[in-house]
Amino acid sequence: MREAWIALAGLSAVFLVEMLDNSILNVALPTIGRQLHASTTALQWVTGAYSLVFGGLMLVFGAVADRVGRRRIMLAGLSLLAVASLATAFVTSAEQLIAVRGAMGVAAAMTAPGSMALAFRLFDEDRLRVSAMTLISTVGLIGLAVGPTAGGFVLAFAPWQVLLLVNVPIAVLALIGIRVGVAADDKARLHRDPVDVAGAVLGTAAITLSLLAPTLFVNEGAGSCGAWMAGAGAVLAVIGFVVRERKAVHPLLDLRLIAHPLVSSGLAHKAATGLATAGLGYLVTLQLQLDWGWTPGLAAIGMLPQVIVLIGGGALITPFVKRVGMETAAWLSSAAVVAGLAVYSLLSDYGYLWVAVALVLTAAGMRMVGVVAGTNVLRGLPESRTSIGAALVDTSSEVATGIGVAVTGTILAALFTGNIASSHWSTQQVSQFRDAVTTAGLTLTVASAALVGWGVLRARSITGQRSLSATIADDDTPAREI
Repeated sequence: MREAWIALAGLSAVFLVEMLDNSILNVALPTIGRQLHASTTALQWVTGAYSLVFGGLMLVFGAVADRVGRRRIMLAGLSLLAVASLATAFVTSAEQLIAVRGAMGVAAAMTAPGSMALAFRLFDEDRLRVSAMTLISTVGLIGLAVGPTAGGFVLAFAPWQVLLLVNVPIAVLALIGIRVGVAADDKARLHRDPVDVAGAVLGTAAITLSLLAPTLFVNEGAGSCGAWMAGAGAVLAVIGFVVRERKAVHPLLDLRLIAHPLVSSGLAHKAATGLATAGLGYLVTLQLQLDWGWTPGLAAIGMLPQVIVLIGGGALITPFVKRVGMETAAWLSSAAVVAGLAVYSLLSDYGYLWVAVALVLTAAGMRMVGVVAGTNVLRGLPESRTSIGAALVDTSSEVATGIGVAVTGTILAALFTGNIASSHWSTQQVSQFRDAVTTAGLTLTVASAALVGWGVLRARSITGQRSLSATIADDDTPAREI
């Protein structure tokens, strides 16, 4: 770990800017709206454009990185991030800011899969790989935790553009660390098949529409024609993508890779975590401020148990994995997330103590599964497919998060009458909200538990089975036994 400190510093900076960017801008949205005369819809797209582009292009850039070189795509993405962030200083309208955010989403899609793949490549031992990914994720989670507070402090004496300009020095630091500390890609270990353009288009459409549809359902309601069209388009695009990848001579994503027990198990655990954490985060925020009447500042303090565990829990990951093993650690951590959501769904009406318990359980599981499930996925892949494997991990979590928010928002809209943002709720509305919390929470608990169960069953089939990735690896890719 000490010998690789330069590379780890660069990769940590990559994850830091990704997490910081997700959290720091939200606190500035009211200021941005006033200064740029932006509508509510425009402000939604300031954050939405980044998420849609980021989620939609990860799979494509993961496949490209496996062919062109992970380090090369990472450096190009960081350069784009620095330029796009610098362009924020010249933004004068909401439309320009949305375009900048879209460019930053492209940069994130180029860097996110590579950060995990390059960290995995630094070491041969799983113990060191877990330690490296724990370090990188800890740095990113610190950015996620302090982002809103730091952003609010900066806005007290500086323009909002500074919040995005801070990406520039971090991107430069990451560029230096990766260029100096990470060796250039060995061409013999790259994936040499041509890029499946049709598969790339269908895959991007499927992911983008899968992320867009939940947003439309939440914002426009279950009666929205656009939401249903986006949902139908996502289903058709997924079907088209699967058919294309099964028939293509050189598929963008070899579906046999997903069928490997380590890969499918890891993706199931990540998806379960995404579903559960999305629902919990959405509901807790509403309950603390709207149901219980807490101020935003007090609500932020109420979320501290989660923040403390996310940041401090990293020290426990390596010892825990060493004690129980990678596969057991994966399902136990995802089960903790599901248990946290179940506790909240059933007991949150009995006071904040149970909310805190739910936050701690969820944070502990999320902290662990983010490292372990991702490592398991990459363990099940040949070396020439690690970037697209990392992209699959991030994509499964992004899509599951979007679905979780959509399910929660739809149930809430169906059971709650009136304006949920009103300052005073009637007794009937309080009852409706709490019923919605229980219904939405238990719905996501059952779905997440089913995914965890599937992941456990898939992991159990690993014993005695030869790695499928070795079977389909390139002739010059060393076969690895599980």
